[in-house]
Amino acid sequence: MKAMVHDMENKIDVEIIRIKGNHRDTVMDKVIREYPFTLYMNGQEIVTLLCTPENLRELAVGFLISEGFIDSFQEVSNMDLDRERGTIHIAADVREKPLRDRLRGKRTITSGCGKGSSFYNVLDSSKSRKIKKIVGIRPETVVQLMREFNRHSELFNETGGVHSCALCSRDNLLVHRDDIGRHNALDKILGWGHINNQSFEDKLVLTTGRISSEMLIKIARRGVPVVISRSAPTSLAVELARELNITLVGFARGVKMNIYTNFPSIDF
Repeated sequence: MKAMVHDMENKIDVEIIRIKGNHRDTVMDKVIREYPFTLYMNGQEIVTLLCTPENLRELAVGFLISEGFIDSFQEVSNMDLDRERGTIHIAADVREKPLRDRLRGKRTITSGCGKGSSFYNVLDSSKSRKIKKIVGIRPETVVQLMREFNRHSELFNETGGVHSCALCSRDNLLVHRDDIGRHNALDKILGWGHINNQSFEDKLVLTTGRISSEMLIKIARRGVPVVISRSAPTSLAVELARELNITLVGFARGVKMNIYTNFPSIDF
């Protein structure tokens, strides 16, 4: 077998044997690159994420806000990314918060991809706001947005090894990101939103992955009113979506979809 050949940063070519029935071929195939990425904040090592090596600043910002290390991108004064070493050093002007500081480092293993962890399980519920203004959406719009979303997944089409997330307005896809982890893909689009000073209150999140409670909490913290997935939600995600007034749509494939919460928000 030949050694791996580096293609683009996020893909690697590797020689494989492909079998179809009684026929076999030796071919080159693309596999997704798994990249250890270590975040430091104010000189302290925070976490090492296993991710796809692109949009790393967005991932860092999205993760730090998702996990409560910072409250907004305005607190960040400098980001020093070293792609060769797989590190980012972030300087942030963070106000003292006794509860956050006391809980720092206390992790809960979640149902996420790989070694998913949530740092602030107690803060999760206290920082999630109930949606006050429901955003109405038509099933035809869901179908249209998901079709556009699926067309953007070139990396999935090439490797089959990534999850995708997108941040949308009610009419247009604003940003699309891929990653080996669905949590990372979500943090990337949320990080993009924070860096670009986007309002989340009128946006939609699209995802290919399962909607679990920790995914929904990341979204709820930003006040996003609508979540649409190609896959399934968990029972706790449905319960939280009902409690927080979030419209949750699952199994959005072709012209089919399941609506789990906020039935009046879907304009038939």
